[in-house]
Amino acid sequence: MTDALPMPPRASVTPDEWALRVQLAACYRIFAMIGWTELIYNHITVRIPGPDRHFLINPFGLHYSEVTASNLVRIDLQGRVVGHSDWPVNPAGFTVHGAIHAGIDGAHCVMHTHTTAGMAVACSRAGLSMSNFYSAQLHGKVAYHDFEGITVHADEGPRLVRNIGDRPAVILRNHGLLAWGDSLERTFAVLWLLNRACEIQLASTSMGPVIEVPEDIQRRCTADSLQFDPRFGAGRDMFQALVRQVDRIDPSYRY
Repeated sequence: MTDALPMPPRASVTPDEWALRVQLAACYRIFAMIGWTELIYNHITVRIPGPDRHFLINPFGLHYSEVTASNLVRIDLQGRVVGHSDWPVNPAGFTVHGAIHAGIDGAHCVMHTHTTAGMAVACSRAGLSMSNFYSAQLHGKVAYHDFEGITVHADEGPRLVRNIGDRPAVILRNHGLLAWGDSLERTFAVLWLLNRACEIQLASTSMGPVIEVPEDIQRRCTADSLQFDPRFGAGRDMFQALVRQVDRIDPSYRY
């Protein structure tokens, strides 16, 4: 079985970049496993440490379940492929992600989804309802950015960065959800919280008026949330549990 797999470009990258590739490829497989996919669209990106300001993105045309450490594409902030790739990249991916990686200190990882619940809340005039266990953990963490069309125009980047500020959970109105963070695991934890809050909101508001959580309780919940507390890994344990599940299903992402 191993002989049939493509040879990874391990000799052409540093050990640190290879470890980052494996972690990012695992994240794409996790998204596929939990249903956070949109055919071949949407993106998860990570910044490669170093002075070159390069980041890794998925090859455009592959489903998330086909992403591997070796076929991830290295690009610069203008979306130009660095090195060799058998696949192109989606312009809508590097326009948004590049702007955030370049414009927000600490934006090591950026994730964007079009889940049904996330898009439904993004289309709601009221936005996220602070009325459930999950949204209560996002007090002061949620930013909004108005829809400007398909994200292929670079001039939108500064407005997006300005609207995000320092808030890691982003609702792109009429569009979907986005999260960014200083690690892949923390970014995933934030996006999971935001998406779960949207799922509960979609279910609860369908039954009628909801009970809003008082703001002082929201503050306390956010301060107590394990997803933001570095003492509890800030999402690392949760992410690793999902990686182990992916490994049991199909570990080919490691190549």
